[in-house]
Amino acid sequence: MPPSTSPSGTRAVTDEHRAEVLRAMNRSRWRMDGFWEWSKIIIFAVALFVVIRTFGVEAYKIPSGSMENTLLVGDFLLVNKAVFGAEVPFTNLRLPAIRSPRRGDVIVFQWPPNPQQSYVKRLIGLAGDTVEMREGVFLLNGRRQNESYVIHSHPIGEPVEEEFRWQDQYLVRTAQAREAYHPSRNTWGPLIVPDKSYFMLGDNRDNSLDSRYWGFVADSLIKGKPLFVYYSYERDATHSFPWLTDIRWSRLGTRVH
Repeated sequence: MPPSTSPSGTRAVTDEHRAEVLRAMNRSRWRMDGFWEWSKIIIFAVALFVVIRTFGVEAYKIPSGSMENTLLVGDFLLVNKAVFGAEVPFTNLRLPAIRSPRRGDVIVFQWPPNPQQSYVKRLIGLAGDTVEMREGVFLLNGRRQNESYVIHSHPIGEPVEEEFRWQDQYLVRTAQAREAYHPSRNTWGPLIVPDKSYFMLGDNRDNSLDSRYWGFVADSLIKGKPLFVYYSYERDATHSFPWLTDIRWSRLGTRVH
């Protein structure tokens, strides 16, 4: 039925027309309400992700073989950042730690020469410890350690001595050390770990850039402790999509220790 016309010549607004206008307004309001609800969900999800990644758990990928066979190239880890006290961004403050790092812990930390990079190694020396190595055998406080996790993949070949010269200032001044100190990859020390610092080594001792080369790790650079391998694939595979076709199923869920 066409809308009626008033005596003045204008169209009279019918009930049907009013209902149609109200339905259009309601549809518009529903769209805005829906958009706002989804916006809140997305904002909350992003904020939750940032909080968890900053203070809780962070993913980390293994790029090298320095921790073989404990960790393999192509392993993806979840790292617990809360256990040692997560750092508050843009400050020098940390949240309370659940516990302190211990000898034998596998730890992710900021690399001292470039804190923008993260490394993963095994903590083998705490502050006050005396650490040394003799022909590839590690000694802690003068005692030989049984390190079942260690491998030697390239026993032949030694880095140049200059890479170890930083050790001189931390060297225990024994009579033998005073005569001559010629550190190498497999023979160095004894060194005393300074206060608020740690000594880190890779499990693959012949293929690891670690504290032997660039020194101690300050406690302020500690990021967290790996929990488990959540994904892993063979990066050296020749297939086109190794991350799909060469998954190491047996490593998924493997605890890191």
